Amino acid sequence: MLTKDQIAQRIARELQDGWYVNLGIGIPTLVANYIPDGISVVLQSENGLLGMGPFPTEDQVDADLINAGKQTVTMLPGSSLFSSADSFAMIRGGHVQLTVLGAMEVAENGDIANWKIPGKMVKGMGGAMDLVAGTDNIIVAMMHTNREGESKLLKRCSLPLTGKNCIKRVITDLGLFSIEENSFVLEELAPGVSIEEIQAKTEGNLRISPNVKTMKFD
Repeated sequence: MLTKDQIAQRIARELQDGWYVNLGIGIPTLVANYIPDGISVVLQSENGLLGMGPFPTEDQVDADLINAGKQTVTMLPGSSLFSSADSFAMIRGGHVQLTVLGAMEVAENGDIANWKIPGKMVKGMGGAMDLVAGTDNIIVAMMHTNREGESKLLKRCSLPLTGKNCIKRVITDLGLFSIEENSFVLEELAPGVSIEEIQAKTEGNLRISPNVKTMKFD
């Protein structure tokens, strides 16, 4: 199975030169550490930062420079800081080419639930609803099952929705899936993972691509 860093590394291969990219809290933030050589992307944080760099080393830490998840980050040359209102205008205006989000549940029709578990206190939805509404290209990065071993790729989400029919791709510790015609289509397997294991851990409708392959890492 993939580690969280390997999930991020695989997602980084989807980046294209010149894109503006928003990285959500959790596994998505790790993508900043794996941007391929020769690719220039501009990372956007909804709290008002454009041009975010990798996580800082100990001598680079600036407690006043954080991302939307309150993690300390770095800024690349040419970066800019602005209000969260301007940041959300950028998101809602469709100026972000890729959003990478974590999730608690994804449904076979592309619904996503990633902000609230009933009965647990949360501060609010944050930017997730704006991101799924304002970006056409969304990748979900998450573990395939929850702590009880139950599938997070479902027929229907049981938790409050963040967005409806908006997710087209999911990358978990078991593989890469596209969402097509109310099905999770397995495109790539994690090394050492079998199709049978994925079938056993996927509640939603699962189809196997005729061109399914195993991911490769250096």
